[in-house]
Amino acid sequence: MELQFITHYTDRYSYTDSARMALEGGCRWIQLRMKDATPEEREQAALLTQQLCRRYGATFIIDDDVDLVKKIGADGVHLGKNDLPIAEARRRLGPGFLIGGTANTFADVQAHAAAGADYIGCGPFRYTTTKKNLSPILGLEGYRDIVRQMREADIRLPIVAIGGITAADIPSLLATGVTGIALSGTILRAEDPVAETSSIISTIHSYQ
Repeated sequence: MELQFITHYTDRYSYTDSARMALEGGCRWIQLRMKDATPEEREQAALLTQQLCRRYGATFIIDDDVDLVKKIGADGVHLGKNDLPIAEARRRLGPGFLIGGTANTFADVQAHAAAGADYIGCGPFRYTTTKKNLSPILGLEGYRDIVRQMREADIRLPIVAIGGITAADIPSLLATGVTGIALSGTILRAEDPVAETSSIISTIHSYQ
């Protein structure tokens, strides 16, 4: 189990600032998500974030930009349901990169597994302001159902819960059988994002 941090721009922090604080707090998986940025802005932030991730020995994933992943040699790409198909991303990247896919249903998970995904970002847990065009809310029962169906189908991909998750939600979410937690706003809204990251990681590790 692990914590995945998804960068977010706020009035206080840049995308790179947010990644740096999560890394300082012990997070070792960063996803750079910059939906409304220009290609130039995204590449500049990606290069800076990649340097930080390498310094901390962290995995660096870029959201929805296979070409940029290949260009700078990031660790992988995360693809939403309306992004490039996973099978096409795998064809373009080859076997040496991680590919994650967003899922809202077990059918999504099955399709991603068949297409060659390395992990599943599953959500949303509840309503979140950091994402537009949300899929139906899953809640705890939704995760239990998907994890159960994955076990029955012998699909062994890591499944990471995402979407409006707070620190208080983590114990009950991990009890559903998910293998990771993805956070953004919960960390950045904290008074001390570094300390908040560290505390959340301690909570996750206590369930291993």
